[in-house]
Amino acid sequence: MNLRWFTSKTVRHAGAMRKHVQNMLNAQRDILTPQAVQFVADALGEFSKSIEANLKKEELIKQMEKLDQVASKWLKPYPNHVWRENVEVFLVALAVAMGIRTFFVQPFKIPTGSMQPTLFGITSTPDFANARSEAELVEQAKLRDSLQPASGWQSVKEWFGGTSYLNFKAEEDGKFDGTSRPLRFLLFNIKQTIWFAGKPHNLWFPPDSGGAPSYNWGNLMGYVQAIFSPLPADENAPPDLERRMGLRRGQPFAKGDEILRMKVVAGDHLFVDRLTYNFRKPERGEIAVFATAGTRIQQQDQFYIKRLVAMGGEKVQIGDDRHLIIDGHRLDASTPHFENVYSFDPNKPPHESEFSGHVNDTVAVRYGRPRGLAPLFPDQKETYPLPADTYMVMGDNTLNSSDSRAWGEFPATNIIGKSFFVYWPITGRFGWGHR
Repeated sequence: MNLRWFTSKTVRHAGAMRKHVQNMLNAQRDILTPQAVQFVADALGEFSKSIEANLKKEELIKQMEKLDQVASKWLKPYPNHVWRENVEVFLVALAVAMGIRTFFVQPFKIPTGSMQPTLFGITSTPDFANARSEAELVEQAKLRDSLQPASGWQSVKEWFGGTSYLNFKAEEDGKFDGTSRPLRFLLFNIKQTIWFAGKPHNLWFPPDSGGAPSYNWGNLMGYVQAIFSPLPADENAPPDLERRMGLRRGQPFAKGDEILRMKVVAGDHLFVDRLTYNFRKPERGEIAVFATAGTRIQQQDQFYIKRLVAMGGEKVQIGDDRHLIIDGHRLDASTPHFENVYSFDPNKPPHESEFSGHVNDTVAVRYGRPRGLAPLFPDQKETYPLPADTYMVMGDNTLNSSDSRAWGEFPATNIIGKSFFVYWPITGRFGWGHR
């Protein structure tokens, strides 16, 4: 290598020019005449000697101009070469990104609250979707009416914490007709349309209020995903924005009434380590991402994130004390990766979004949940044997998690990787700190 490459910008430009002309010659050999190929090849040979001869800057520039003249005469120019080069750069960058995603790290967005308080899903104020009684509906209405968007420095601080506000007032008397699914690109919502009084109203860059499409990263369309339907295809399944606000289609509003008044806190965004499990098996207690395809989970085209609690060949029970029993051995706070999960006070009842261990169906009913949260574990006597080469997972939010207590095990081949870094929002969970 010519040492002047490190010290001379002209030498570096000359090397780049030689490579570019050589690439053009290689690409056009089959459409050029033998004479043209020979002239360009000879010019490249002489130019290479000039670079190695340590010519002065002015002389090297003359040689570059000479090669340019030969190339311009005998090589065919690329049509729209600027666009072609930009497309090539984009495709290379996309290939690198896909390679990193496939073999090293993959971005993932927590959609639900099943892993709270370890990892948070999307939350909102109000949230009528999770209200289970008339009293809770009233409470959500009070929260909505008392909501005051932050301003000034506080709004900046809240933004870094993943907090956004939505507000939309009726400009005329009319009825609420529904909302579209968000138009998405990469990790971002570009716009979402509200239909009111028969007219569309766009919300630009709205926060993610939930829904499966926002975290389905199973293929390339997960990176460039856009849904243009003016209204949801299933009239009985409105987007989360409507359910969280408690809006009814056909609901009347007077001019000046607030149709939307909501505070949304983003779910945790994290990187999934796809490399480690190529060299070792997953360990009990690790937070893992897995594909739902081929399982008894209803959603077959998504990724879930839960805590691994049992491995193939083991027998699992859930004690009435909210502790797992694996092959007769009771897990507790001294078990690696379960320090937080079993840090609860046994004299206090389990609560949502708090570490409360794991509840079986009997315990869940005892604390006001309808039977069916853990149908595979009706009581502490029930033992569930795992087939070989499978895993069992459970969410840390034991009262609000659809997990292996309901649908059992899944194949070990479905494992994608393990959670290792929360990069957004900037909260106490940022970084490698979650366990």
